[in-house]
Amino acid sequence: MSRLKNDLLLKDAMSGDENLDRLEHHLRELFDSPKLHLGLIALDRCRCGEVSGARSIGRSLLLEGGLPQCERWEDSYYAQVLNTGAPVFIDDLKNAARATEFEQRLLDQGYRNLFLAPLQYRDEPLGILELASPDCCELTAVQTALLHEVTALCSMAISRSLEEQEDRVQAIIKKQYTAIHPVVEWRFREAALNRLAAAGSGEQSEIESIVFAQVYPLYGMSDIRGSSEFRSAAIQEDIKTQLGLALAVIIEASAVKPRPWLDEIGYRLSLHIEDLVAGTRAGDEHALILLLQTEVEPLFDRFKAYSPAVTERVAEYVHSLDPDLGVVYRKRKAFEESVTYLNESISAFLDRQEEQAQSMVEHYFEKYQTDGVEYNIYAGASLLENRQFDHLDMKNLKLWQLTTMAGVVWEMKRIQSNLQVPLEAAHLILVQSTPLSIRFRVDEKKFDVDGAYNIRYEIVKKRIDKAQVAGSSERVTQPGMIAIVYSQESEAEEYLQFLDYLQAAGYLDPGVERLELERLQGVHGLKALRVKVAVQNPGIDFDTFDEPSIRKISSKKTEFDEINQ
Repeated sequence: MSRLKNDLLLKDAMSGDENLDRLEHHLRELFDSPKLHLGLIALDRCRCGEVSGARSIGRSLLLEGGLPQCERWEDSYYAQVLNTGAPVFIDDLKNAARATEFEQRLLDQGYRNLFLAPLQYRDEPLGILELASPDCCELTAVQTALLHEVTALCSMAISRSLEEQEDRVQAIIKKQYTAIHPVVEWRFREAALNRLAAAGSGEQSEIESIVFAQVYPLYGMSDIRGSSEFRSAAIQEDIKTQLGLALAVIIEASAVKPRPWLDEIGYRLSLHIEDLVAGTRAGDEHALILLLQTEVEPLFDRFKAYSPAVTERVAEYVHSLDPDLGVVYRKRKAFEESVTYLNESISAFLDRQEEQAQSMVEHYFEKYQTDGVEYNIYAGASLLENRQFDHLDMKNLKLWQLTTMAGVVWEMKRIQSNLQVPLEAAHLILVQSTPLSIRFRVDEKKFDVDGAYNIRYEIVKKRIDKAQVAGSSERVTQPGMIAIVYSQESEAEEYLQFLDYLQAAGYLDPGVERLELERLQGVHGLKALRVKVAVQNPGIDFDTFDEPSIRKISSKKTEFDEINQ
């Protein structure tokens, strides 16, 4: 018993043939049973805590060659051990009261005498200890006390073994897949466990491909309108300010000590300023900054000796520069801070709503911040460990997306006064009713659509924000409105029902625009529905969007229908 305890304290005590052979040898000596065989089973659990499967720890008598098909597994001794939490002695499997495919698997291997005991830690079942012999009555209830001590030791050892394995699983996930969305983590764990199992048996294996087939995509975007123009104007304003401050230094220095070369520099600076004011100079900001840093700023140390007035102008120029960037960064800073504040506000709002959506329908969600926020949603049975998903779940997600997009519009209005630059965002939803497949790209550490047919969806996503209404220069996306882009008439019909409902609930103003879109490069046949979001929130608290809120919306719809009647 002492040797058994010492061996079970070793790292990886329950993995590797050598370690397990040593444990089996100690048990044979302990019970004076030279034909005794040891098996260990660990229980796998899904995120909700329920047992989702079983696997061997090192080796298992039942799982040798894979889990046998068993239609009546609930009637087996293994199920009895898990259900009752008590050990089971079977003197002779040939005369056992329970005879399922599980017991038959052991008989086929030549075992007659069987002892099964639950391995538990802090009252939580972790697995099953298997001890079996080809001779009848080797282990009996007479040895209960001794077997109880062995079971307790094995329970502690398997608990530590599972913790060590979890560390290795997490190491594989982080190395191969980086941060994983909780909804699909089960599949990455499965791949990591398979790789560990292959490594334990000495096999060389490639990392598994993670592919989810038949998933339904949802895409949404809140794009800052005119961000490129705002950024360009901010850059030009800052450069114009810096050129003006530099020109002031040159003029002051020339007044004290007139020099032709100072006049020449001043002349060039004034020409650049005039071009910027007229809007005829753009795109060569780097050249202007280089001019200041290589031809003007190196003169400042000499200028300081000219007069106190020149020194004051130099100090004014230097103090206007950003200490980290070395350039005037006032307008650009205001713009960048406004973009960041807007993005983070929308992103935080989406995160809060995403928690509510996950509680309704589990799905994969990812978002990105650029000049605005865009996000992808993938939903379907293949993503879920329990495989429970139907078309009503998809309708819930579509309605959630529409109501959340209206909430983003109201969130934009709420934060407008906090923005240093008056930015606006335009909002778009892309509809695709046909399911597709997504594959985890190991090199990029992210999911992407899989297959040539599905690439069209990605192309549309990248180009749709610049789409124009057919026959005009008007963009399909407009501030304060939601554009719903689709390609099939059945998609439009479904969303028209949603819009009717949300207009009745007060989310949207009456009226729906049906638009044809100009052909995009490589994409044609797109259409759009466009609706205006109501000016006022109809009393929905998005942070506590629960059943009472839903009932309130439903009551508004009922009231609206009664008025129409």
